Amino acid sequence: MGVKAIKDMKPLDEARILLHTATLLDASDVMVAVFDPDDRLRYANKAFREAWFIGEKEEPLWAELMRRNYLARRGTVLATSDFDAWLLSTLSRRGKTGRRAFETDLHDGRWLWMTETTEASGWMLCVASDITSIRSDERSLRQDRDQALKAALTDELTGVASRRFVMTKLQELLFQNNDNGKTVGCLCVLDIDNFKYINDRFGHVVGDAILKDFAVTIHRMIRKTDVLGRVGGEEFLLLLPGAAPADAEALLEKMLVAIRHSSPLSDQVSFRYTFSAGIACGNAGEDPADAYRRADLALYAAKMRGRDQIALDPTIRSMTGSP
Repeated sequence: MGVKAIKDMKPLDEARILLHTATLLDASDVMVAVFDPDDRLRYANKAFREAWFIGEKEEPLWAELMRRNYLARRGTVLATSDFDAWLLSTLSRRGKTGRRAFETDLHDGRWLWMTETTEASGWMLCVASDITSIRSDERSLRQDRDQALKAALTDELTGVASRRFVMTKLQELLFQNNDNGKTVGCLCVLDIDNFKYINDRFGHVVGDAILKDFAVTIHRMIRKTDVLGRVGGEEFLLLLPGAAPADAEALLEKMLVAIRHSSPLSDQVSFRYTFSAGIACGNAGEDPADAYRRADLALYAAKMRGRDQIALDPTIRSMTGSP
């Protein structure tokens, strides 16, 4: 029965179906959960709550849930000694794709096949099935494959999405809608100011620390459906699906402030740095290279005006009538 059929039912019939669905899900061995756009758990059946040690009335954020289970060595097995780096890397991909499937281990010895289905609004359905019975040699090969894929989609230094991942998402954003010319969101090119000077004066260790601090600080401020990726050197691409130019500009203004107040060097607490950004609208059916070029030209304008600021692609001003 489809969604439309349920909507057409009388309230009593709909309530009865929902009650039976909830009862069946709680009796199922398949693990099912729903997360809202803020990545807070809003529903989980009994099997899911038991696997990840969630109280009956608890609604934790996904990141909080993973952190506490990591510290308690239960739930998902995380092969890392740096939880925060793992979390940033995972969040850079989580919720960015309509459907994602992968395998994961639990500390209790089970091996799970998991799928994540995400709406454009950010609501996510997670379903996990026990596949422990698969032969151990095949399991090892599949885990090696998943690790290689993850490495290809993640920037090794900063932990955010790689150029390959974010450029793929830009193409998907521009071609997911058949209404050619319709604005589908904003893309922003972010570039750390005077980065070559910082590297030359303080060394590459400091430069790497600043890149990591920038990635962490910016990623904390974006939605689950937004995508931040490092596209090369000190340049990052931020995709904001469905965002209007005014919303993108307001968000980036907050990011400018956050970076100005960031203190990335523990032994030089007075050290500060800034970044500049260019914003362009993404139009359905547009060549991704053309959209990126417009945002990059806006970035260049921000740099020429003195850095530590935002510039809009001129076509945005003509669309909105702004001066």
